[in-house]
Amino acid sequence: MKLFVIGDLHLSIGVPGKPMNIFRGWENHMEILEKNWRETVGSDDTVVVAGDSSWAMSLGQAYKDFEFINGLPGRKIILKGNHDYWWNSMKKMTEFFESSGFSTLSILHNNHYSFGEYGICGTRGWVNMPGEEFDAKVLNREVGRLEASIKSALSEGLKPIVFMHYPPIYGSNCNYDILDVLFKYDVKTCYYGHIHGPGFKYAINGERDGIKFGLISGDFVQFKPVFVL
Repeated sequence: MKLFVIGDLHLSIGVPGKPMNIFRGWENHMEILEKNWRETVGSDDTVVVAGDSSWAMSLGQAYKDFEFINGLPGRKIILKGNHDYWWNSMKKMTEFFESSGFSTLSILHNNHYSFGEYGICGTRGWVNMPGEEFDAKVLNREVGRLEASIKSALSEGLKPIVFMHYPPIYGSNCNYDILDVLFKYDVKTCYYGHIHGPGFKYAINGERDGIKFGLISGDFVQFKPVFVL
């Protein structure tokens, strides 16, 4: 039984007009992803999908993308990315998965999932993009969700491993509100996605201030789930 992670699948089976092969490094990425996944992940393994799973605008439109993910080996734990416009309430997402027969899919949202002595924790996170106004409300909400997820794991005596979509640290820029939560609860490992192409050179991969960070965007890891433990 192994734990893997990958982010930014950017599937668009049921969404016309969103081909990813127009971007360098994304040619035939679904076929490459499926091949790598089946060669890497076993039926008893777990894969965290760290945001931007589908370009769909609704759960119904995302059906084909989730059908594809559900059909891949292993259990999948999905968290929110900035392009996951299909995202809804926990109740509606869970009911949609159940009614669709997507038995291998679960949502990470204000909660955790156990994996041996570890707790799988996380949230989307937040980053202030150039030209955008600072949004304290959104940041505070994500900080609260991250803390709730970690505390739920700690309440069961589990060691938290954090998965996020946005990077808590990128180049010389730090999201101190998010980092403060990681430090407060002595989190030692944090994986994140969101970064693509030219941005790879600014990504933090390795230890920084006692925390091991890892970029796991689909194109960065060549569409192969990354082994965690």
